[in-house]
Amino acid sequence: MSKMNLTRRGVLQTGAVAGAGFAAPTIFTAQSAAAFTNEPTGSSVTLGFNVPQTGPYADEGADELRAYELAVEHLNGGGDGGLMNTFSSKALQGNGILGKKVEYVTGDTQTKSDAARASARSMIEKDGAVMITGGSSSGVAVAVQALCQEAGVIFMAGLTHSNDTTGKDKKANGFRHFFNSYMSGAALAPILANNYGTDRKAYHLTADYNWGYTTEEAVRTSTEAMGWETVAAVKTPLTQTDFSSYIAPVLQSGADVLVLNHYGGNMVNSLTNAVQFGLRDKLVNNKNFEIVVPLYSRLMAKGAGANVKGIFGSTNWHWSLQDEGSKAFVKSFGTKYGFPPSQAAHTCYVQALLYADAVERAGSFNPCAVGEALKDFEFDGMGNGPTLYRGEDHQCFKDVLVVKGKENPTSEFDLLEIVEVTPVEQVTYDASIFGGELGTCNPGA
Repeated sequence: MSKMNLTRRGVLQTGAVAGAGFAAPTIFTAQSAAAFTNEPTGSSVTLGFNVPQTGPYADEGADELRAYELAVEHLNGGGDGGLMNTFSSKALQGNGILGKKVEYVTGDTQTKSDAARASARSMIEKDGAVMITGGSSSGVAVAVQALCQEAGVIFMAGLTHSNDTTGKDKKANGFRHFFNSYMSGAALAPILANNYGTDRKAYHLTADYNWGYTTEEAVRTSTEAMGWETVAAVKTPLTQTDFSSYIAPVLQSGADVLVLNHYGGNMVNSLTNAVQFGLRDKLVNNKNFEIVVPLYSRLMAKGAGANVKGIFGSTNWHWSLQDEGSKAFVKSFGTKYGFPPSQAAHTCYVQALLYADAVERAGSFNPCAVGEALKDFEFDGMGNGPTLYRGEDHQCFKDVLVVKGKENPTSEFDLLEIVEVTPVEQVTYDASIFGGELGTCNPGA
């Protein structure tokens, strides 16, 4: 791991940075008064990769870190260049960012907001990180995004699916490539109706934090609109590992569908418990009992094994896509690590490149200049087809994948199949529906 310590720079003034508990900034001379937080002055620039290295989303975090390391290699001119070869923008040249070698520091979010903020603060204050990226929890993303807004650095969200990240909690310094709960509900509902009918009774188990809440709401809204009834919605702790006590009541509820608004290790464990209780073999209301996982990943499918067969869900990206960008990324990642990347790896790699590209196009690391370069930026060649970074909320809009567990997988990685590529028009919504104010960019110093 590369690491460098830069002196944090700023003007001596009151404001968001000092109020956030950051170290007192140094005094600028007149000619440097237009500088910004952690302005790179040497031959290198430091990025902060803040991922869950422990906790229930550690598998996702490990793959995110692999992707970030690959992105740094490509940005610095190593490897085969990966998505830089297919990216519609040609600003990146493999000579770092604005000619500066890319270095990085890492932190462990532990999938806890306080720990994530502490590690991000350390990377900004002590290591001079000019951009923070990562995370596999929306609670973490919202907390770190707010911190970066206060500190005056760009936050490129990693895996965060809650509507809140670019909804009620959106910030001018924050940007998200990953899709959200609303998009999952909009993409899944027609597929569920076609396969399971419109007369269904659903029981939701929901992770007890903001991602779980918005995912449950999105799926409930979209399925109830097509005729489903929600008979119960029960919150489960993020720290839960055995879901047996939550599965048992489902059998007495009259529900014929179980919706698992769980992710990572939580989903693996809750699905395993549901199968152990024989839910998938039940006939309820004269219908085969079904299970739905709104947000899927290859890593989760691997953890759950044969239990995922036939189960529908949505995903941001999948390594089996055959567009040139996806094939280029799968080749680069597979060559380096020996297995295909997850959707977490993909979104984090893309975010790293999008940040670097925006700096190049802006000709500056100033977060406000970078933000302007990202807002309403349209691009292609990154694995999801044509994509828009909407300026109103800093949310990417692109096609969404509906997948299901394969009945006859050919390998431990070939566990999901794409059943529908939902066009972006079907998952696009008005930026005002989730509330919140984007505010103005904060350059920090």
